[in-house]
Amino acid sequence: MSVILCLETATTVCSVAVFADKQLLGYQEYRIDKSHSNLLPSIIDATLQGLSLSKADLTAIAVSEGPGSYTGLRIGTSIAKGLCYALQVPLLAVNTLQAMAAEVNKFNTKDALLCPMIDARRMEVYACVVNSTGRVEQETAPHIIDENSFSEYLDKHEVWFFGNGSDKCKELIGKNVNAVFISDLVPSAKAMGELAYEQLLSKSYKDLAYFEPFYLKEFRATKPKSVS
Repeated sequence: MSVILCLETATTVCSVAVFADKQLLGYQEYRIDKSHSNLLPSIIDATLQGLSLSKADLTAIAVSEGPGSYTGLRIGTSIAKGLCYALQVPLLAVNTLQAMAAEVNKFNTKDALLCPMIDARRMEVYACVVNSTGRVEQETAPHIIDENSFSEYLDKHEVWFFGNGSDKCKELIGKNVNAVFISDLVPSAKAMGELAYEQLLSKSYKDLAYFEPFYLKEFRATKPKSVS
């Protein structure tokens, strides 16, 4: 039996999950903005302790690879790499949007297409399109949303939109009868287990030295406001 620790830090929600193969053993989530670096190590320890497990019991570490917040992804990746190096276990990386789609697909009895979205500020989102079998129809990419966005899918299929980027799309594309919006769904470590386990079985490990999160955009530092 494998024990996989999953870390999700792509948005303001920080979560940790532990799986035995594909079975969820434990989960903790915190919605405190700009606190990932402080919270994540203690959440990991608390989750493992609650399951009477230690870090030495872990078979692999899985991290949400993005897209998402530059800072959040960097923190999650740094902690995951540190654990993998210390424990000598493999690093797995799960696409954030595909994990969200896998979670929603469990309830997809209508063979709808799924379009998870992460907010990228202004009218831009990070999104992909996944069908009911889990196959990716459109790869993860940034999109500037207008009234014609995803029309090639909406003209033929019911499409479910969800994630923290979907709210701002509702006014523009929500009038289409095939557009369905699911609220309050965020990236979660408990959605990563099955995809992480598949990677573990296929030995799709990431290189600890060279792996970088899937940022999609280059990081742009902003100048601090001057104090008068």
